[in-house]
Amino acid sequence: MKTIAKPSQSEIKIKKSQFICRLFPCQTKEESKKIIQEISQIYADATHNCSAYITTNGEGFDDNGEPSGTTGKPMLNALRKNDLHNITAIVTRYFGGIKLGAGGLIRAYSKSVLEAIENSEII
Repeated sequence: MKTIAKPSQSEIKIKKSQFICRLFPCQTKEESKKIIQEISQIYADATHNCSAYITTNGEGFDDNGEPSGTTGKPMLNALRKNDLHNITAIVTRYFGGIKLGAGGLIRAYSKSVLEAIENSEII
């Protein structure tokens, strides 16, 4: 099983929207949910704080107000494709005024997670 050594992040801009992905190592879904709640409170001014996690006792995702299936599930799939476990991904979006459409959202959130994985130390 692979995971990340320490928290990491990446930032991308797509059509004036800012996407900031933060990855955190974590063991349980309870720990993951606590991290998600903390980040959502810190960045409460963001348009969305979408999340996905894979832990020893479960996995899940949250679209946080984005159209259903366009954010959390693609983020979870990015974690799975990289065979990562015991990890939480949170993408904070600041809306830039240009709608991306369902396909655009899927690509943006997936790309954000993949870039954060590239910036991480995989163990």
